[in-house]
Amino acid sequence: MTGLGAWLVEPFVEFAFMRRALAAVAALALGAGPLGVFLVLRRMSLVGDATAHAVLPGAAVGFLVAGPTLVAMGTGGFLAALLVALAAGVVARRTVLREDASFAAFYLIALALGVLLVSLRGSQVDLMHLLFGTILAVDDAGLLLVATVATLTVAVLAVCYRPLVVETLDPGFLRLHGGGGGWHLLFVALLVANLVAAFQVLGTLMAVGLMMLPAAAARLWRLGLGATLALAAGFALAAGGAGLLISFHRDLPSGPTIVLAAGFLYLASLLAAPLLGPEGRLRLRHREA
Repeated sequence: MTGLGAWLVEPFVEFAFMRRALAAVAALALGAGPLGVFLVLRRMSLVGDATAHAVLPGAAVGFLVAGPTLVAMGTGGFLAALLVALAAGVVARRTVLREDASFAAFYLIALALGVLLVSLRGSQVDLMHLLFGTILAVDDAGLLLVATVATLTVAVLAVCYRPLVVETLDPGFLRLHGGGGGWHLLFVALLVANLVAAFQVLGTLMAVGLMMLPAAAARLWRLGLGATLALAAGFALAAGGAGLLISFHRDLPSGPTIVLAAGFLYLASLLAAPLLGPEGRLRLRHREA
């Protein structure tokens, strides 16, 4: 195989670590991409960023207690992120601060605390791995975690799709019927689980990028909700695959390259969606008529 085909295929055929990385990216895309759309629709994009940073202190505690083990760091990160999400919600309900401001305050505290905890016992390399991830070094346990979280997320979204959509678009309706809080907590739990899984392979600073940038790009096309969810997952998968290939051939760090590929899709959608999306096609038909 020569030319473009070799450039696209041979890294995944020849190297097992590239196949594992691609499988991890595909799982993250299926789970995190649709959740990012819900965050965009809820105007909670900062919440995703804050929750991703909140994973770090819990993972750091797990690292200090048990070393760089998947179970300890994953459990610590999940509990820390969930605690920050709940605490920020309580502060937003009981003070004059809005939820985005309370999340911003908590995530800055969490990020600084996490960096400080890692520096107590870890090296500069450990800190860089926690912040930026090591997707090319993902092992079978990490891949299993990401795949399990993605499968659970897709299953929950399929079963609970209607109430989650109603809670996103009209939370007052569910509150009147006594169900708003429960669905919101379920969504937050899914969000935290996906960010913890992404943290294991992309690091805390990169994890939210693969969730939010494809979702924002998909939203620009003004499609129906189902199509937007699918497009966000497709964009995330395309960015992950392209980022892996570019980082492999150009010897670049994989995590930032993947997020930059997602950023390119966002910028391309920002330019192309007004022309090629439903509104652009409608304007073109009016001109032709």
